[in-house]
Amino acid sequence: QVQLVESGGGLVQPGGSLRLSCAISEFRLDYYAVGWFRQAPGKEREGVSSIMGGTGFTSYADSVTGRFTISTDRAKSTVYLQMNGLETEDTAIYYCAKYAAEGEYGLDEKDFEYWGQGTQVTVSS
Repeated sequence: QVQLVESGGGLVQPGGSLRLSCAISEFRLDYYAVGWFRQAPGKEREGVSSIMGGTGFTSYADSVTGRFTISTDRAKSTVYLQMNGLETEDTAIYYCAKYAAEGEYGLDEKDFEYWGQGTQVTVSS
């Protein structure tokens, strides 16, 4: 059964860093992209970043470009989201999800299936 489990969230001060992890099972990062999404209170869920493990192709939302970096460790079946220069606006629940189509990637949530349970990131002084 496909599963994605996020970890690494927490409370951090503005300007700080966190690294989120998404441990996957029952599919291969070589063949399927994984994306990170977030949902802040009162707002719609938005795409943050995605990666196609087999090629290394990545995409980022404009709001996080230059601050966040997505990567994979295929041996550990894990996708990471390194978040630097965190801002209060980054406060949200962060989810990872599996792209439905093999060999493709993007940031439109309708193209993703199988979601993790989410991890809370709070940026506050």
